[in-house]
Amino acid sequence: MKTDIQIAQEATLMPIKEVVKSLGIVEEELEFYGKYKAKCSDELLERVKDQKDGKLILVTAINPTPAGEGKTTVTVGLGQALCRLGKKAVIALREPSLGPCFGIKGGAAGGGYSQVVPMEELNLHFTGDFHAITSANNLLAAMLDNHIHQGNALSIDPNQVVWKRCLDMNDRALRNIVIGLGKKSDGIVREDHFIITVASEIMAILCLANDMEDLKERLGKIIVAYTYEGKAVTAEDLKATGAMAALLKDAIKPNLIQTLEHTPALVHGGPFANIAHGCNSVRATKTALKLADYVVTEAGFGADLGAEKFFDIKCRMSGLKPDVVVLVATVRALKYNGGIEKKELAKENVAALQKGIVNLEKHIENLKKYGVQIVVTLNQFVSDTEAELAFVRKFCEERGCEFALAKVWEKGGEGGEELAKKILAATAATLETENHFKLLYQDTLGLKQKIETVAKEIYGADGVEFDPMAKKALEKMEEMGFGNFPVCIAKTQYSLSDTPSKLGRPENFTVYVREAYVSAGAGFVVAITGNIMTMPGLPKEPAANRIDVDENGKIMGLF
Repeated sequence: MKTDIQIAQEATLMPIKEVVKSLGIVEEELEFYGKYKAKCSDELLERVKDQKDGKLILVTAINPTPAGEGKTTVTVGLGQALCRLGKKAVIALREPSLGPCFGIKGGAAGGGYSQVVPMEELNLHFTGDFHAITSANNLLAAMLDNHIHQGNALSIDPNQVVWKRCLDMNDRALRNIVIGLGKKSDGIVREDHFIITVASEIMAILCLANDMEDLKERLGKIIVAYTYEGKAVTAEDLKATGAMAALLKDAIKPNLIQTLEHTPALVHGGPFANIAHGCNSVRATKTALKLADYVVTEAGFGADLGAEKFFDIKCRMSGLKPDVVVLVATVRALKYNGGIEKKELAKENVAALQKGIVNLEKHIENLKKYGVQIVVTLNQFVSDTEAELAFVRKFCEERGCEFALAKVWEKGGEGGEELAKKILAATAATLETENHFKLLYQDTLGLKQKIETVAKEIYGADGVEFDPMAKKALEKMEEMGFGNFPVCIAKTQYSLSDTPSKLGRPENFTVYVREAYVSAGAGFVVAITGNIMTMPGLPKEPAANRIDVDENGKIMGLF
């Protein structure tokens, strides 16, 4: 069996200027990064802004497991399938982070015959967007520390600096550091922290900004520290906004690449559904809707994180309304939720499936709360038996969900045609006036109440326990005028609860909020739960161990 990277490297790519001709894009409207990658120019975005929107299809999934779900693979396969059926379709994906690529995942470009290419470049430096975000973030950090060193005209309290440095790599040693050691000229000694780039506020800002003007306004609102009197100090106060925007000038433009079947793909921003909300950029999604009749996009991790943030943050801020939601599961993952070890998942076990399918059930219930149409798809493995597939199909149909099998890893677009036909039927039945999408909570609800609403309604918690410091922080945010912000809850992706080991559909648990802070530029309040880390670490056997490059420059080991 060929690996994903072998399949990708054997593929014949079309020049990107040829791929996008089907969308009515001409060469002069692209900014090229070689033959197979390009950015959408400001001129292109301006030209299409008044065109009619296509249908928006969100792909989400059950909670991720070591068994694999294939959310991105299904997203790519569905886009390819829609094109095979003669539809004008585009996919809108998130960019991969180097941290997981070299850490636990080994790549994030889809899989099998449903990948975006060039996959090696996408999984590595791509067009440099994340490097630009890292630079803008760390420029602000440098200007902050320099301001303190050069006389501290703003009376910044070094003990109340909240802005963190960042790096797009899993590196636990950087979580807590001390800076400014050495001579007096080397700066003020203080504790500092690194977060991974894709969890940074600038990542979220880039994904939520409509244009350069909006980007600059959001950057200026970033709170970096507090004065001795407790007053917030912003990036605008440090006169950093313009320089940061200059570094992000190209990064804000959506990237265009292709799938193995030459379906256009706008890949831009947002991989982490913890902390930074983890969605494809608003700019890319809206551009895709102007270019195509059908847009397939994805949200990060399981629906309890990615879909919830897609709805309650991205859609709230942008006005986007999904026409249909695809909920991805696998028989293997459902059996894992039923308590079966990974090495035993290839064996038929309907009893374990019955036990673990409650995870899927809860996600179905959650999505219905948003008023969206749901199509459940099983990303099919060769080990799945007819009895197992029939059980899941019956389970979904009994709950009023459309159901489709997807064989997109093995067969690409052909393997997604059953799913694509279900999507076409669902969107055909949904006129613009009949879109019943609704948000989970209103802006006027208090911050604690918003967190409790998500915890109870989406996670299934009995309630929320707030650390005294987190409670105090939330109260201060409301006093500062941020009470109308949505909440971005950072929680483990592996469980509906905030405890990774609680699989299936946990009951009788309380969510513990240990920290809360405002991302004033992004426009949301972050609540950190459980043991979630803003700077991940590498596992004992990192994916980097398997990655190499030969004498001809050919990369190996990326999944």
